[in-house]
Amino acid sequence: MIKQESIYNIYKKHDISFSQKNNIDNIKVKVRSSFFYLRKHIKYIYTHIKNIELNIKLFAVLCLFFSLFFYHATLKAQSQPEFGDQIILSIAGEPSNLLPFIAQDAPSHEVASLLFISLLKYDKDLKIVPSAAESFEVLEDGKLLRFKIKEGIKWEDGVEFTADDVEFTYNIMVDPQTATAYAEDFLVIKDFKKTGKYTFEVRYDQVFARSLITWMSSMMPKHLLETKEHALKVSELDEKQAAARAQILANKYASFGRKPKGNGAYALTKWEAGSNLTLKSNPLFFEGRTYLDGVTYRVIPDPSTMFLELKAKKIDMMNLTPLQKLHQTNTKEWEKNYKKFEYLSFGYTFMGYNLNNPLFNDKKVRQAITTAIDKNHLLAGVLLAQGLPTIGPYKPGTWVYNDQIKDYSYDPDLALKLLGEAGWKDSNKDGILDKDGKNFSFTLLLSQGNEQRTKAAIIIQHQLKKVGIEVKIRTVEWAAFIKEFVNKGNFDAVILGWNILQDPDLFDVWHSSRAKPGGLNFINYKNPEVDKLLEEGRSTLDQEKRKVIYDRFQEILHEDQPYCFLFVPYSLPIIDARFQDIKPSPAGLTHNFERWWVPKNLQRYTIQP
Repeated sequence: MIKQESIYNIYKKHDISFSQKNNIDNIKVKVRSSFFYLRKHIKYIYTHIKNIELNIKLFAVLCLFFSLFFYHATLKAQSQPEFGDQIILSIAGEPSNLLPFIAQDAPSHEVASLLFISLLKYDKDLKIVPSAAESFEVLEDGKLLRFKIKEGIKWEDGVEFTADDVEFTYNIMVDPQTATAYAEDFLVIKDFKKTGKYTFEVRYDQVFARSLITWMSSMMPKHLLETKEHALKVSELDEKQAAARAQILANKYASFGRKPKGNGAYALTKWEAGSNLTLKSNPLFFEGRTYLDGVTYRVIPDPSTMFLELKAKKIDMMNLTPLQKLHQTNTKEWEKNYKKFEYLSFGYTFMGYNLNNPLFNDKKVRQAITTAIDKNHLLAGVLLAQGLPTIGPYKPGTWVYNDQIKDYSYDPDLALKLLGEAGWKDSNKDGILDKDGKNFSFTLLLSQGNEQRTKAAIIIQHQLKKVGIEVKIRTVEWAAFIKEFVNKGNFDAVILGWNILQDPDLFDVWHSSRAKPGGLNFINYKNPEVDKLLEEGRSTLDQEKRKVIYDRFQEILHEDQPYCFLFVPYSLPIIDARFQDIKPSPAGLTHNFERWWVPKNLQRYTIQP
């Protein structure tokens, strides 16, 4: 430490005496010397202080450096995926069957997509790329496909996946006794030929636009599903033998569909009917073990209950309702603990008519119903404007969507005029239209647990009442809704939704050949021109030609109104913030679901081996 001296002490040290006034020169010399000494000390003090400042600055720089170093190290550590935890998801309805070629409902397909693999898939940009296939070739202008399967892929029991499984899957799909709605893509194949343990080729009579999409279908395990009945040809059996074979196969598929063993990212470990399904990471998955240990699906039909479970952190992800998104999750706490997303969904909602019901035979009646529904009011009331009205089965803004079609304007007077032209009048002045002594009254069927569709039904009921149509609303549990009503044609009208696929080929939904029990054309729509267009559209790879074809297809649907196309909602997913590597893309949020992970310090659940 520097010793600080007062001027008095300095003077005293140099023996300066103010009483010696007669020796002025001596005093001046001594004073001058003292001031030089003082300046020297001040200079020393200043230099030392500067050194201290420099040291402080250096220390601060070093602190900043080490802080940045450790921060970078922490970030780097956190950016490295870690194993552990699970994700708890919710589904509105219980899956019906986890065999993808049997199931027709969204919950079944969602779960099954994690259990089985396909040869091809869409990447994040919706380009078709290999999955279980190592390579594929498109030859002879699309009439010949050649595939090579990746070697070493295992089913969860350790048996290798080979071309035998692909051939078995193909045979299942073309078997006339397989109760599937997805056979058509396989039936157009002229010849399937296995060329090696890991190779096969597929030949078509003519170009088939969905040929590659066909091989995005899930493959089935031959060694687990095959029975001796598969070797029997139905054409060589009598009626009794054929019926016995069909029953045995149906039982086998139903049994396996409850306890499937696949080769996907996850494996089913438990299914508690009506409650939940538990999946565990498959250590044999060919793309590498998932970071998450498992996935649990909880069956929660009511969206309000679902939201309460999310808030209580008992589920990790759900699709918000517009009300929840706009008004119930906009606080700082929600922003801190959850990630919210928004994009136009790959699906549309519609009201479909049973065209076997005489009420809906006349297209003027169907046009009148559409004219009597205020879609803008419907969109505001159901979605709080979180969606777009639509006129057809394609996603607005995509290349195939016909934006030249002008939707029917809301016009109750025109609706009454059209209904009058179809013979419907209020002859007894009771407020309900009648014809040949029968009131215009029908039941609108809904599945349980879909709040948006329930609201839509109530608004439609109110609006149609204004034009003299009585609508009764009935809600049914999801599994029964599909199995007992939709598949069997036991309904007047339904509110449902379809996923919007990447390829515009909608043969299975709209072609008259698919209007049969269990088929996707469950409304029984038949139009020869539509049939021809659908056949042409799948027979060319030229997008310009397909655009012309599908534009005309949409024009016919718009005129016929077999559905009243209602809206395309925004998808509003919300996910617990602890999940990492969620990468929104044209393919949606879950295209890389197998790669999601949670940092160790944020993990909540441990799954026992």
